[in-house]
Amino acid sequence: MRWQKSMYKTVYKTVKRGRIFSCCGLEDVLEWKKERSACMYNVISAIEYLIHHPVLEIKSFYKSKNRANNMGDALEEYVKDLFAHTVYETDEQKRLEKLSQVFSYLGNQNNPPDSILRGGDAIEVKKLEGKNASIALNSSYPRQKLFATSGYITEACRRCEPWKEKDVLYVIGVVQGDQLRNLCMVYGVDYAAQQQTYDRIKRVIEQGIYSISDVEFAKTNEIAKVKKVDPMGITDLRVRGMWSIENPFRVFQYVFQRNDAKQFQMLCIINQEKYSSFENTAQLERWVGKVPGFQIKDVRIKDPDNPAKLKEAKCIIFER
Repeated sequence: MRWQKSMYKTVYKTVKRGRIFSCCGLEDVLEWKKERSACMYNVISAIEYLIHHPVLEIKSFYKSKNRANNMGDALEEYVKDLFAHTVYETDEQKRLEKLSQVFSYLGNQNNPPDSILRGGDAIEVKKLEGKNASIALNSSYPRQKLFATSGYITEACRRCEPWKEKDVLYVIGVVQGDQLRNLCMVYGVDYAAQQQTYDRIKRVIEQGIYSISDVEFAKTNEIAKVKKVDPMGITDLRVRGMWSIENPFRVFQYVFQRNDAKQFQMLCIINQEKYSSFENTAQLERWVGKVPGFQIKDVRIKDPDNPAKLKEAKCIIFER
C-alpha cells in the first residue's frame, strides 16, 4: 500500500485518538509508521541536526573513527551522518543499522548518486578546495532529477526501492586545510536546467563528430570512441565530456554573501513548493531566534530554465 501525505495526516490524527479507521488494518498502520519514520529523515531534519552538531575539523574527526583518510571521504561520511543523526554514534554496528534505516542506497565514486534517502531524495556530495572554484562533474552533466531509467546508474541503485524519479540534492562542501568552511545544500531544480538543455548540446557535438569521414568509430556510452587511429590499428581515442558548474555560493550571491570572518557558514536554498512538501518544517523553524547564527529567510530565486522568472524560496542560513 502506498501512503500519500494526506493519508499520513488522517491516520496520524486517528491513531493519536486511540482509534483506527476500519479501512486501515494493523499491517497498514505499521507500514505507515515505518514509511513515516524513514520520510522524516530529510534535508530539514539534517539541517536541524547540523545546527546542534556542527563538526568543522571533519578530517581529523573521521580519521579518529577510522572512517576516512582524506577530506573527500570525510565530507561524504559527515553528510551521511547528518542525515542519519549518527555523528557521535560510537558503536559502528548501531551506526550501520541507522544508515540502513535512513538510506535505501549508498553508492560509489564511479556512478551517481552518492546516496538515496529511503522514500526521499537522491544526494550528490561535492568537495571544493577553493571558495570560488567550479564543481567538476566529469562525464555527468548537472541534473534536476534522477530517473530509474537512466543508463548511468547501477542496477543496485535502480532496484534499491520502488521508484521512478528522485529530486537531486547537491551538497557542496568548501574545505580549507582540514577544516570545513562552507556547506551548501541546493536542489537541482533550483540550480540546473532541464535535462534536454544538456542533452541537446551533447547530441549536436556527437552528430558533428560522427559526420567526420574516414574515421572508424566504436560504440560507446561516452561522446565518441575512435578505433585504430594509427597504421597498426592498435591505438584508440576516447572522446568524453568534462562538465562543470559554477559554485552555488556564487550562483546565489544575490540572496546570500559569504563572510570570510566567520569560522563556518551553511546555506540551503529550497524552493517554496519543495519546502512545503516536508512535514517537519515547524520543527526546524522553532530554532530561529534560539540558536545563534541560525535564520530562515523568504527570498525569490531565478528559475534555471528562465532567469527572467522568479520563484519563491527559503534561504536557510547557519553561521558561527
